Parts: sequence; C-alpha cells; structure tokens
Amino acid sequence: MCVSRIQRLLTSFVLGLVIALYFMGYTTVALWLQVFVIVMLLVWAITNFCPSIWVLKKIFPPCSWDK
Repeated sequence: MCVSRIQRLLTSFVLGLVIALYFMGYTTVALWLQVFVIVMLLVWAITNFCPSIWVLKKIFPPCSWDK
C-alpha cells in the first residue's frame, strides 16, 4: 500500500464512521467529525497541503503510479 491509497481509504472510513454514528444517534459527534473532514479537504484544496499525507509519508512509501 502507498500513501495516497491509504489516505483515500482513511477518508472513506471516517465518512462511513460519520454515517454509522449518525444512525446510532450520535448526531453531534457525527456532525463535528464531518466538519473536521470538510475543513481538512478545504485546507488540502486551497494550500495543496494535506496533513494526513504528510504524516503518512513518514510511515509508508509514496505511490508509483507508472508501475
């Protein structure tokens, strides 16, 4: 696994967790978690800096898309 794929999997996992929390009745927690994801995506879109990719690059190798 490489950094970009792991980051996408983590994002989809967190969004799935938001849905599960919402349907379990934890609407406030789900709302704040989704706001956090939205803010992180906006930071990534505006500054081209993704904190999760920055951290994951220290642990996992970068993706080689040409292979």
